[in-house]
Amino acid sequence: MAEYPLEGKEIGLNPLREWESDIMYTDEEGELAVNIARDAVERFVKGEEETEYEVPESFKKPAGTFVTLSKYPSGDLRGCIGYPQPIFPLVDSLVRSARGACEDPRFLPLMENELEKITVEVSLLTVPVKVRVKSPEEYIKRIEVGRHGLIASMGPYRGLLLPQVPVEWGWDSRQFLEQTCIKAGLSPNSWKKRGFELYSFEGEVFTETSPYGPVRRKNLSG
Repeated sequence: MAEYPLEGKEIGLNPLREWESDIMYTDEEGELAVNIARDAVERFVKGEEETEYEVPESFKKPAGTFVTLSKYPSGDLRGCIGYPQPIFPLVDSLVRSARGACEDPRFLPLMENELEKITVEVSLLTVPVKVRVKSPEEYIKRIEVGRHGLIASMGPYRGLLLPQVPVEWGWDSRQFLEQTCIKAGLSPNSWKKRGFELYSFEGEVFTETSPYGPVRRKNLSG
């Protein structure tokens, strides 16, 4: 996973519905994002030169992204890298994330003969916000599975899980929080300890239904 800063807005104790965002991207923009990520993956694996993409204004604005590569049809993870903070314009963030996913350190580098055996998925993200609570148990109430992604932070340890992950694994909000702690290299109950910080973000997810196949928006609400 790419290094990222965690500076962001802080949310107070308002109900979740007061700070959730509306749909950010159209289906057409989501399809374009996936196509750009797929092209960037292919160019990187084949050793071809990068290209400039013709994109709408929305893709020129800074935005966080993740690109996920999955084996087809098993769905096993093949690589997932991204930038949760809006450091780069969306189109640049997609290309960087796609190239990074090809060399996810958890796996061997993606090979050219795998291109027809993977699907490409992109997550287009809102800016992470720090979740402020009066007591740790309030974290559970503030996490909505199917809408929020989480970043756990404590000292030098950081870990991120995208909004689609708890949906795919069937986790409730407590399990989601615990698993995010584990992803950060912490114990599952670290969210109860002093010095723990939780950041939340939202995302819209678009994915190929099969290698080079149609692109659809993922319904994370089930």
